[in-house]
Amino acid sequence: MSNQLTRRDALKGLALGTAAALALKQGLISAEEAVSETLKLKGNIRQSVSYWCFGSIPLEEFAEICKKLGLVGIDLLTPDQWETVTKKDLIVTMGSVPGAGIDPGFNHVENHDKLVKCYEETIPLAAKAKVPNLICLSGNRRGIGDEEGLENCVKGFQRIVPLAEKHGITLHLELLNGIGHKDYQADHTAWGAEIVDQLGSERFKLLYDIYHMQIMEGNLIDTIKTHADAIGHYHTGGNPGRAEIDQTQEICYPAVMKAIHETGFKGFVAHEFVPQRKDKLGSLRQAIEICDI
Repeated sequence: MSNQLTRRDALKGLALGTAAALALKQGLISAEEAVSETLKLKGNIRQSVSYWCFGSIPLEEFAEICKKLGLVGIDLLTPDQWETVTKKDLIVTMGSVPGAGIDPGFNHVENHDKLVKCYEETIPLAAKAKVPNLICLSGNRRGIGDEEGLENCVKGFQRIVPLAEKHGITLHLELLNGIGHKDYQADHTAWGAEIVDQLGSERFKLLYDIYHMQIMEGNLIDTIKTHADAIGHYHTGGNPGRAEIDQTQEICYPAVMKAIHETGFKGFVAHEFVPQRKDKLGSLRQAIEICDI
C-alpha cells in the first residue's frame, strides 16, 4: 500500500491550519476548499486586500471569500463597487477616486482644478457609503524639483482637506517607488511626511506601501516607527517582484507587522501582492496567516 497522501485523505476530516497549508503546498486541495471554513485571526492587525490583485474573481464572490479568510475589508474599489462589498458587512478600506490616477497629480498646479473637482464629487459619496479612506497620488515630477512639487501638493490638498474633515473622510497620499513608477514624486517617506506635517490635519495621512519603500529606502521598521504619526494605511507586497510575502522574498513581514502593532496603529493593512502561484487564494491565505501576529 502506498504511503503517498491522496487528495481524498487530505480532505477527510481535514482541519484548516498546518495540515491545510501542507495540502495546499502539495496541490492536493483547491483554494476554494481551503476557505470553506472561516479562518480565526488574532485581530492585532486589521487586514484587507486590494481587489485588483485578484480581479479575475467576481467581486461578490471574492467578498465572501474575504470574510471566510478573516479579512475586514477590500481595498482600492471605485464608487460603483462599494455597495457590493458593504452589503456583505465588509469595509471598503480604501476607495479610489474616478479621474484621479497616478499622473497627472497634485504636484503640478495646472492639475488642481480638475483633481479638486474629482474629490469634491467623491468625498460626499464616500461619507454616504461609509467608506473611511480615499487615496491620493502626487503625480510624476515632469521636470519639477522636490521642493516645488511638495509646495504644489500642499496647495492642492489644502483645497480638499476641509471637505474631507467635514465628512469624516481620511485622505491618504500613497508612496510608490520611483523605479517601477518612473518619475513618481512621492517616492520617499520623509517627503510625504512633510506634506502631512504642513497640512496638520488628522484627515490627511500617508499610505505606506511596504514593497515600494523597501525598494526606495529599506530600513522599514525604523522608518515606520519614526513616521508612525503620519501613516494611516499600509500595503504589503513581496520584494523582488511584488509577489507572495513568504520566504521566497526579502522582507520579514512578521517583524514588520510586529513593529506596526507596537506603534499603536489602528488602521488597515491591505495585501497588494500579485500571486505568482496558480493557487492565488492559497497565497492570500498564507499572507493573512503570516501577518496575523
